[in-house]
Amino acid sequence: MPAFPRRPLGRLARCKTRNHGFEAVARADPTEMLEARHRMDAPPTRSARPRTGRIPPRGGELEPSPDALLIRSTLAEIGPVADKMTSYFYALVFTGHPEVRSMFPAAMDMQRDRLLKALLTAAEHIDDPDVLVPYLRRLGSGHRKYGTMAGHYPVVGEALISALSRYAQLTWGPEAQAAWVRAYTAISQIMIDAAAEEERTSPAWWHAEVVSHDLRTPDIAVLTVRPDQPYAFLAGQYTSLETPWWPRVWRHYSFASAPRADGLLSFHVKAVPAGWVSNALVRHARPGDVLRLGPPAGSMVVDHSTDNGMLCLGGGTGIAPIKALIEDVAEHGERRPVEVFFGARCDNDLYDKDTLLGLQRSHPWLSVRPVVGEGLAGQLPQAVGEHGPWSSYDAFVSGPPAMIRSGVDALKRIGIPGDRIRHDAVEELAVVGG
Repeated sequence: MPAFPRRPLGRLARCKTRNHGFEAVARADPTEMLEARHRMDAPPTRSARPRTGRIPPRGGELEPSPDALLIRSTLAEIGPVADKMTSYFYALVFTGHPEVRSMFPAAMDMQRDRLLKALLTAAEHIDDPDVLVPYLRRLGSGHRKYGTMAGHYPVVGEALISALSRYAQLTWGPEAQAAWVRAYTAISQIMIDAAAEEERTSPAWWHAEVVSHDLRTPDIAVLTVRPDQPYAFLAGQYTSLETPWWPRVWRHYSFASAPRADGLLSFHVKAVPAGWVSNALVRHARPGDVLRLGPPAGSMVVDHSTDNGMLCLGGGTGIAPIKALIEDVAEHGERRPVEVFFGARCDNDLYDKDTLLGLQRSHPWLSVRPVVGEGLAGQLPQAVGEHGPWSSYDAFVSGPPAMIRSGVDALKRIGIPGDRIRHDAVEELAVVGG
């Protein structure tokens, strides 16, 4: 078992040094490590390399690095026993360091799912620093709200290696362990550095007082809150939110407006079955209650350097960030065409239709088309296909994960390039509203 250098946990909040990964490689720059590994693995006859250091395509696919092959083999083996492996991992963490148990929610099911999804995402993109590094930086910044400090990463790393070695016996060995050591060292250092940078400019979380609670339907509420400190974000982004009723349980919600002069923030929340946070916000939150907000995230924002038309698909409460995008375009004085398709399962769930139609009356460049029906994942994209053409438009998709997947596929089929389709990460949205 490789040793992680350690410091007392109580002193780690201010620790910025690079010695919190595996000892053998912790001093290297993590992004360079991800790139240099592929340069070393490449055949010597291939001298030209893209900036990421990935091996050029052959037969239309990228050739994975040896480390990527080893890591993916390990993950493939543990797939059928992932629940047991992650339970064992957390048992190692909590028994070896009981002081960190209070950082986690009482029910660990979703936390186990998130760990596995993060590993799979990192493994999928281990050869692509251009994708992996921004993803890890978002994770590192976001983990500050849980109280994560630099010294927790060695604890996690040692438990992870022990759990993998126990449940991946067929593919585990010195080479596989070394590959995971290199990968985890680079991954953890990127996250540590991102958190340290964010610490210099913003708090780990904001307290926000509920100032209004508007119940639009029996299951949908619009909440407006006042942060205790300035909160900078962009229209179209989202944040994570924690309630006093479920400590340490965070859920993602999109901002329902562009930044306002009074600093207030609004969210559209739909109570879902067994949704701890969503039901608390819809059924229990009242003015005067204090919530906690994590940092803003998401890249579904308007590119104001172009005047491309905007095609927006919003399903259910996914219309909230679309409304924010409309306000953003209006505030910039732009007159680009904005076409909005607002979908719901029934007319009653078009809870914000009057607001959107009011915006349409105020802005001649805006068109709003409500779409009602079951099977929203397929019906909304189908309605979009009946209009157009959309080839000169940038597309924005927001809603349930199934709708985003079908919407992106439909938009590509009607000719919108994938790099002009913006949506939030589906794996993060899987718990939105829970």
